[in-house]
Amino acid sequence: MFQKKIILLLLLLLSSCGYEAIYTKKNSVNYSFSISELSFVGDRIVNLKIKEKLNNYTQAKKDKDLIIRISSASEKVIIAKNTAGNATSFKNTISINVNILMNNEFKSNFIILESFNYNNISNKFNLKKYEEKIKISLAETASDKLIFKISNIK
Repeated sequence: MFQKKIILLLLLLLSSCGYEAIYTKKNSVNYSFSISELSFVGDRIVNLKIKEKLNNYTQAKKDKDLIIRISSASEKVIIAKNTAGNATSFKNTISINVNILMNNEFKSNFIILESFNYNNISNKFNLKKYEEKIKISLAETASDKLIFKISNIK
């Protein structure tokens, strides 16, 4: 009985530790930019993940109203092969080229690169699913970097 009370007390004290996700709509207020126009060219999966992350910044208008054009590409490269010539290691790379305009004037251009190395899996279905998860994870990381770079534009 005494242990249950201690556990309950600890849960109540530790449940309000103040943790918040960084990129929630509530915290998007901290960034002083908004996006009036967003256009994409390139890899569909990467573009959808970036659009999902940037949608929080399209609703509210701020002082820095930006037009963003994104061109993305995804590439899978064989890193190593065995003696039979079969691939044993791969590298998945995502590159995002970003053009930013403010007040219809060129403001900034930069490239974000993300890559991940992984080994081959004998089951091709599982390999394909694993590659999709890698691509989504790389796109999320790149979009977080993109938000940070956009927020630092003067």
